[in-house]
Amino acid sequence: MSIHENLLGGPPPTHLPDDPGPREMLASGAAPAEVAGAHPTSSLAWAQLADGAFERGAAVESYAYARTGYHRGLDALRRSGWKGHGPVPWEHEPNRGFLRALHALARAAQAIGEQEEYERCSQFLKDSSPTAAQVLG
Repeated sequence: MSIHENLLGGPPPTHLPDDPGPREMLASGAAPAEVAGAHPTSSLAWAQLADGAFERGAAVESYAYARTGYHRGLDALRRSGWKGHGPVPWEHEPNRGFLRALHALARAAQAIGEQEEYERCSQFLKDSSPTAAQVLG
């Protein structure tokens, strides 16, 4: 038996590759829209746009930004070998943009009365990373 064998029988955790450019731009104070324009595949930039829109009370705008970040994240997960289920650990920082976009999508769906989407996204977040579900609320 290998020391790295998954004893639970599920797929291994997916770790997205690091893309420090968007993260560094955001940390240096660049506007999320500027970062999304320069790095349109960055789920983190789209998640921050979704957060900002939600804080302004623009739930539909937040939903659109979050859905973009979510789909960009799904594309990245698939390129990294993800098969549609399995852990996407919050502890691996490059995964956080996708997880934040997924959380933002659930929150915005609930705000616009899309209950089934809210429940699906909330469960997907919990299934992908219980830590993210707890941290993000």
